[in-house]
Amino acid sequence: MRQIVFDTETTGLKPEDGNRIIEIGCVELVNRALTGKNLHLYLNPDRNSEEGALAVHGLTSEFLADKPRFAEVVDEFLAFIQDAELIAHNASFDVKFFNAELDRIGRGEIAQYCASITDSLQHARAMFPGKRNSLDALCDRFGISNAHRTLHGALLDSELLAEVWLAMTRGQDALLIETDNTGAGPDRDTMALGAFDASVLPVVAADPEELAAHAAYLKELDKAGGKAVWRAYEPLAPEGGAIV
Repeated sequence: MRQIVFDTETTGLKPEDGNRIIEIGCVELVNRALTGKNLHLYLNPDRNSEEGALAVHGLTSEFLADKPRFAEVVDEFLAFIQDAELIAHNASFDVKFFNAELDRIGRGEIAQYCASITDSLQHARAMFPGKRNSLDALCDRFGISNAHRTLHGALLDSELLAEVWLAMTRGQDALLIETDNTGAGPDRDTMALGAFDASVLPVVAADPEELAAHAAYLKELDKAGGKAVWRAYEPLAPEGGAIV
């Protein structure tokens, strides 16, 4: 399973107003693992950024003046996302900008080139209804450091979102690890996730010496004043000893 977590920076909020993409960041995941293979592009939009957008990303027209146009890197970008699941935070925003850029050069829509598009913001809202679900808020919620995020940047935000996405979708109900130690075939020592089965857990009972030590400890607690909380469970204890 190949996934591309991506983000863009733009000159403004609406492509219909002539705003353009100025930065693309893509981070690759294969089988839910970061591969280290990323794509990062700055683009010359042939226009200035709106004041509000510039305050967010800090990418000036002077910095972008010698960067390639979208048409010059489109093949590289489309090859990178080919047949992958795309994941973005508030994906509709990025998708409408990519569709506008692709339409300008007669290349259709971005959905033609990928397997699917997933909105991580919608996923977060379903998991945490009524809570803040910005990228910064999710980083805080999952303990992911974003201290180095002073301005928005497409690659940095994609890297943070990839970590957030893995944390949001890790699947806590299927974390038993099974190891194939048969030694047969290339899959030896590979790990597979399986459903949790409590019936296979060993039950270890206390021996008489441990039960006696436990009873003596409760007596010491009683002497200190009051009644040990554990006494409330003694009616459930097996014959001949305290419950452990």
